[in-house]
Amino acid sequence: MVILYTFISEEKHRYFLDRYLNSFPEDFKQDILKYRRWQDAQLSLLGRVLLYQGLKSRYHVDEVYIERTPDNKPYLKGQPLHFNISHSKELVVCAIAEFPIGIDVEFIDPKINYLDFQFQMTEQEFLKIDRSEDQIGDFFSYWTRKESVMKAHGGGMMIPLDSFEIVNDECVIESKKFFTKNISIDESYQSCIASDNKNLKNVVPFFIASEI
Repeated sequence: MVILYTFISEEKHRYFLDRYLNSFPEDFKQDILKYRRWQDAQLSLLGRVLLYQGLKSRYHVDEVYIERTPDNKPYLKGQPLHFNISHSKELVVCAIAEFPIGIDVEFIDPKINYLDFQFQMTEQEFLKIDRSEDQIGDFFSYWTRKESVMKAHGGGMMIPLDSFEIVNDECVIESKKFFTKNISIDESYQSCIASDNKNLKNVVPFFIASEI
């Protein structure tokens, strides 16, 4: 497994567009150009750039064809590899693995009020956060684990966050077991990966800080 990451930069935005945009299919190019905020456009663009870089440098894949499942989850056509992309604030990450993978990254915003999200938690999850000495840290740990599992599952927003509970880095959704692992990328962000493959427990991700 490889996890690539980078940070966006407003001063490099035009450079990124000029260098990378024409390397992608027309539909993806048009999606990028539709964004009103440069941050959103660059996060989406660099997520795809990281994917291409990781596939080429670590797995020697030069031609990339991305399609989507009926649940709208993107996948690599004709490759025994899986990927997932996430971004928050200024950080964008891409995980590539030999088994289904979900990744979530969140900026640890000290202004967040975890009470606003109580309705999305199970009773035990809320009590753990509410009684914690680090409520903000525990909230983002909870959130990234839940989001990474949902992305690994592929069901997206059709799965209520309070419909499953992660205990000892494991949970069950629709009779399928998922595993989670917290990862450290940057001290200002909380990150987690998830998979229905038990090998996740033993995998040590290879991290690449991409300069792009």
